[in-house]
Amino acid sequence: MEEKKADAELDLRSEVCPMTFVKTKMKLEELAPGQTLEVTLPAGESMRSVPISVKEEGHKIIKVRKEDEKTFRLTIEKA
Repeated sequence: MEEKKADAELDLRSEVCPMTFVKTKMKLEELAPGQTLEVTLPAGESMRSVPISVKEEGHKIIKVRKEDEKTFRLTIEKA
């Protein structure tokens, strides 16, 4: 089965906390409930804090993929 493409994408590899969450939250605000956002995050603090903060906002983490040692992709469904 082919994977559905995210409704929006955000590359935050060059950002640091707390801006990774701030920019993720701002992008999610542009989406309609049920739409998905794929966020590329650097490993480390951003990858630890963004998923927690997104869940606290009521959104759902659909998928987490490790791209390489320094990068993760997070797919979020807007609540």
